Amino acid sequence: MQLFYNPDLHEDSEVFSFGKEESHHISKVLRKKTGDNIHITNGKGFLFEGVIQEIAPKACTVEITDCYEKKLRNYYLHMVVAPTKINDRYEWFLEKATEIGVDEITPIICEHSERKTIKKERFEKVLIAAMKQSLQTVLPKLNDAIAVNDFLKQEQNGQLFIAHCQPTPKHTLKLKVKQETDVTILIGPEGDFTNEEIEMALEQNFEPITLGRNRLRTETAAIIACSQISFYNQ
Repeated sequence: MQLFYNPDLHEDSEVFSFGKEESHHISKVLRKKTGDNIHITNGKGFLFEGVIQEIAPKACTVEITDCYEKKLRNYYLHMVVAPTKINDRYEWFLEKATEIGVDEITPIICEHSERKTIKKERFEKVLIAAMKQSLQTVLPKLNDAIAVNDFLKQEQNGQLFIAHCQPTPKHTLKLKVKQETDVTILIGPEGDFTNEEIEMALEQNFEPITLGRNRLRTETAAIIACSQISFYNQ
């Protein structure tokens, strides 16, 4: 099944037209024709079935024939991850986290961060492509980058964890996580969190965790955390 994306679709939609980019892909790359069936999601948990009524490189019109609300995951995962020095690595994390299952992503800027800005528009395109490729109907929410200290001042719900490399007592994530609950996990930059950042997180009720014996790259640690949360909610 080929899945397309249009955020403007809703339960009562009957007819709509794709924009230029998607229309070109449908008509010129996939070579779809009038009368072909098509599947679309709005990224909000709905799957739509439709039939192509008119097709052109700049405008593809579809009549919606059915709409389903897909069952959502029984947990909510918020990954709070520092941007990596190399953008490709963070994009890899975004792609794989979407495939595995993540609901919200917040890039945090830390004292040791080598990258202080993000390309949000580019990141959103990566998330959309990963959602479509993995045939999911929920697009993860991507927040603006924020300083870790400012993020920690915000109220958070559910289980709160911070993964760091300092030689202090920590629990393994698999022993602490609960099924079917909200989870927020902080992953630091290549140089790790500072002691002050860790202490501030602990003061805000974040629990320190380890993701294994080995020292991991930021994006690897984030993917392992996503995988463990997904596994324990199967």
